[in-house]
Amino acid sequence: MRAPRSVRPVPALAGLLLAAALALTGCTGAAGGADSADSAGLNEAAKSQADGAPGTEEGYAAGDPGAGRAEAPPRATASHIIRTASLTVQVKDVPKALDEARTVTENAGGYIGNETTTRDGRGRERTRVVLRVPVASYADVLSDLEGTGKLIDRSAKAQDVTEQVVDVESRVKTQRASVARIRELMDQATKLSDVVTLEGELSTRQADLESLLAQQASLKDRTSMATVTLSLTETPVKRAAADDDPGVADALTGGWDAFVTTLRWIVMALAAVLPFAAVAALVVVVWVRLARRGAGRRAEAEPVQTAVGPLPAARPARDPDGAES
Repeated sequence: MRAPRSVRPVPALAGLLLAAALALTGCTGAAGGADSADSAGLNEAAKSQADGAPGTEEGYAAGDPGAGRAEAPPRATASHIIRTASLTVQVKDVPKALDEARTVTENAGGYIGNETTTRDGRGRERTRVVLRVPVASYADVLSDLEGTGKLIDRSAKAQDVTEQVVDVESRVKTQRASVARIRELMDQATKLSDVVTLEGELSTRQADLESLLAQQASLKDRTSMATVTLSLTETPVKRAAADDDPGVADALTGGWDAFVTTLRWIVMALAAVLPFAAVAALVVVVWVRLARRGAGRRAEAEPVQTAVGPLPAARPARDPDGAES
C-alpha cells in the first residue's frame, strides 16, 4: 500500500492570492468611483455658485441652506444720514418770498418749524424760518429756495449716524427681552419680597427702555426729515458807483443833511436841558430877592457915621397940643 500524498499548499496559496487581488481591485474601483463622484459634485457645486444655484443666496432659497449660510456675503446695512442746510437769500419782497418758501415746503411734504421776523435800523425786513422737508426732496427744495432771489450764503452738512442707529436698535431689542424675562419671573414668584424686588427691577428696565425708544424716535425723525434754515433779507437801495465824482447837487444835499442833523441834535439837547434850566433860574430869582431884603434891613438898622460921631436917631415930631406924633 502506498502512503497518502500530502496536499501541496501551492494551489491553495494561489487561490488566496487571486481572491485578495480581486478584492483589492474592487476596493480600488469603488474608491476611484467615489473620488470621481466627489469631483463631479464639487464641479457641479462650483458651477451652481457661478450660475446662482445652491451655494449662493439664490441657492439657499432653492433648498441648499447649508451652502447658503456658508457662502452668502453679509448684507450691507442701510445708511442713516442727518442732513442740515443753511441759506441766506436776498430778495426784493420778503413776505412774497416767504410765501413761496412755504409753498415749496408744503408741496414737498414738509412743514414750517420756527419763524422770526425783524427790522433793522433802516427799516429793512429780515425773516429767519426753519423748514423740515423729507430727505427724498431735500435737493429739489434747496434748488427752489435758491431761485427765490440772490443767493448770499449757503452751507450744507451731512452726518452719518448709521452706527448709532444700529446700536440703539440692538439695545432696544435687548432691553425688551430683559423686560419680558422680568415679567415672567414675576408671574412665577411666590414670595412677597421677591415680587417687590422684581417690581423695582422692572420699573428701572422699563425706564431705560423708554429712554432708548425716545432716542430711536429722535434719530428716525432727524434722518427721515432734513432741516433747512432759510434767511430772507430785503435788497438794499442801489448806491452810486465808487468811481463817480460827486457833483454840486450832491454837495448841497450832503451839506443840508449835515445842517439838519446838527440842528436836530441841538434842539434835542436844549429840550433835555430846559427843565433843569427852568428850576435853576427859579432858585436864583428867589435867592436874589431874599438877599436884597436882608441887605435893606441891615441898612436901616445901622446909624450913619460922621466925623464927629454917629448922627442921633430921628425923634418923632410933636404936635401943638404937646403930644408926640
